[in-house]
Amino acid sequence: MTRAYVGLGANLGDRERTLRQAIDALAAEQGIEVAAVSTLRVTEPVGVGDQPRFLNGALELETSLSARDLLDRLLEIEQRFGRVRAAGEHAPRTLDLDLLLFGDDEMDEPGLRVPHPRLHERRFVLEPLAELAPGLVVPGRGDVESLLRGVH
Repeated sequence: MTRAYVGLGANLGDRERTLRQAIDALAAEQGIEVAAVSTLRVTEPVGVGDQPRFLNGALELETSLSARDLLDRLLEIEQRFGRVRAAGEHAPRTLDLDLLLFGDDEMDEPGLRVPHPRLHERRFVLEPLAELAPGLVVPGRGDVESLLRGVH
């Protein structure tokens, strides 16, 4: 089993209900166990135009799936909740599930980058990760608490 961390976000519709249902959908998947769920927090959109505020959080998972298979499940669940992904997209979304960390692995393949390439720059990702696992180390970047102190 591999410990993985997933970022959650939504800024359209009933955000909390969507996120709770997405967590349940992930927990129902074979090969995925939801070990912990962070507090959900309201955040401002980052680097995009005028759009509704997000509700964000993170999950700690135990999985027997490969990183690619886990990512595929995340994308399938997003689609079930009405998410349509487009290249370079920063549009409002019903659901966003990002694979943040997959064990201690570092991967850079088409469509799969782990750790998530902007994880270390985003307070809305680092805060829930620090809540779930205060000593967590992001491969190639350092521990989440130090990274969080460096984000403005």
